[in-house]
Amino acid sequence: MRVVALAGGVGGAKLAHGLAMALAPQDLAVIVNTGDDFDHLGLRICPDVDTVTYTLAGIANPETGWGIAGDTFEFLAASGRLGAPSWFRIGDRDLATHVERTRRLAAGQSLTEATRAVAAALDARHPVLPMSDDPVRTLVETDEGTLEFQEYFVARGCEPRVTGFRFAGVDSAQPSQEAVAALSAAELVVLCPSNPFVSLGPILALAGVKDLIAARPAIAVSPIVGGEALKGPAAKMLLELGLDVSAEAVARLYQGLVGGFVLDKLDGRQEPAVAALGMNTLVTDTVMRSDSGRRRLADAVLAFAGGVKPAHTGAG
Repeated sequence: MRVVALAGGVGGAKLAHGLAMALAPQDLAVIVNTGDDFDHLGLRICPDVDTVTYTLAGIANPETGWGIAGDTFEFLAASGRLGAPSWFRIGDRDLATHVERTRRLAAGQSLTEATRAVAAALDARHPVLPMSDDPVRTLVETDEGTLEFQEYFVARGCEPRVTGFRFAGVDSAQPSQEAVAALSAAELVVLCPSNPFVSLGPILALAGVKDLIAARPAIAVSPIVGGEALKGPAAKMLLELGLDVSAEAVARLYQGLVGGFVLDKLDGRQEPAVAALGMNTLVTDTVMRSDSGRRRLADAVLAFAGGVKPAHTGAG
């Protein structure tokens, strides 16, 4: 079965890793959010691309889920002493990734080409595909004005109240050729348990992506468990946007796009409401505490896929 996973952030990377343990490299591609990308200290930083790459390569920091295990921060400390901004934590080995990516982009490579080279060097065997080679910037509308995503997420610690989101450049950006090819060949699309607004939202906002997903079997895994987000600000965003902090609320965001939805066993009582949205449902343990937990959830999703139909058979 040829599977495409859509991912961003730590939760998405974990399930992508589980799927990579279950599927051969030719049977899985991971399309990753690039709305978080930004330039910092003269370098192109791609946080979600790197989180997924490091996780698939088996080198991600197990305590944070992002960055590289055992990394040091001598560069960050030294540059801070010289007056450089130090709010975005770049480890010393992580720095090498940003330098090499920036070098390749300056030499004329696309982001997809640069990502492929870095992933291969780190022995991440399954394809990691940036959603687009064109720039898209996630902007967070808040009660304190419009903030660049990294300013909101890292510098401000998600403190301002969210009122909405915009993806600057998405109207002119195109999904990468590699992402389109992967989706076109997919027999199953998995929306990982990533933040629906800022991790998967930018991917889904690209021209044609929703149609490609809706035309084939697709499953979304809830990032909300027991009324909370296990990682990141998804619960806070749902609340501030006037939505229920629940798996059902996330399912409603994906109505008409996916034919299957996975809820955690803590949210089993919401299963009838999700099913009423026209989705097949699976209630299981979605919390991935270890590599074995990642593989277990991946296996459950793949087994569930057999009964899932496309949400819209007329989509192109």
